[in-house]
Amino acid sequence: MGYRAEATSVDGFVQQLACSYLRHGYWFYVLGKVPPGKDPKAIDTKLIEKYGIAVSESTRARRKKAGRANLQYIRHESTFVILATKGEHKFFKEESNRIRDIRRTPIRYAGYSISYRRGGRKKDGSRDDKWHSHVAIDRQQYLELRAWFSERALRDSAKKLALAFYNLPIAPYAPIRRQMLIMLREVNRVRKGLGRKPLPTEVLPLRRKIVRPFSQTARLLGPFLVEASAMGSIPLFVQAVFL
Repeated sequence: MGYRAEATSVDGFVQQLACSYLRHGYWFYVLGKVPPGKDPKAIDTKLIEKYGIAVSESTRARRKKAGRANLQYIRHESTFVILATKGEHKFFKEESNRIRDIRRTPIRYAGYSISYRRGGRKKDGSRDDKWHSHVAIDRQQYLELRAWFSERALRDSAKKLALAFYNLPIAPYAPIRRQMLIMLREVNRVRKGLGRKPLPTEVLPLRRKIVRPFSQTARLLGPFLVEASAMGSIPLFVQAVFL
């Protein structure tokens, strides 16, 4: 099997970055776009060959032992990321002006913010000082989504609000679960002021489905950017729920 580079869904792309590459030390990255009119697969091949990315695990182990960097490459549609571990490699010289450290600068894609950071909470609530992948709704998207739900809570029925929450096309990583719970609390605060019953946490899609990032049958979530539309301020990804 050749080197697999093309993620077939947004959630597969995010999952591969957060759950496979970041936890193995691929913290330095270049985020790029396939130029219009160019063949994405040709760009994949060019970059993979240029930086010697498609190598065996034994070769990666030897490189690491010798103090050399290893690289990975992944693309979804027209967006690609080249990632590297610490060490010597021509990648750091040739891409010096574009390289970012994901521990300081998140990858923002399709409404997600993907980073690698220390902290968080363990299951028992105590502080966790270890480094972890951190996948959240991008801040601006989150603020707009939170405001949208708060406004809808003033006039929509419990059923409509429940469907809007349940059909959110978001992979619920731990930080996203916390964001959704905050939005739900805000909705229930508004509903309480109107004398209405609160929505239960069961309306939230809190269980993340594991996908095969490179499978042609991967479940497509798609981006969930909040955008204006002819209907007003209703985000496009929940229009189907309310229409």
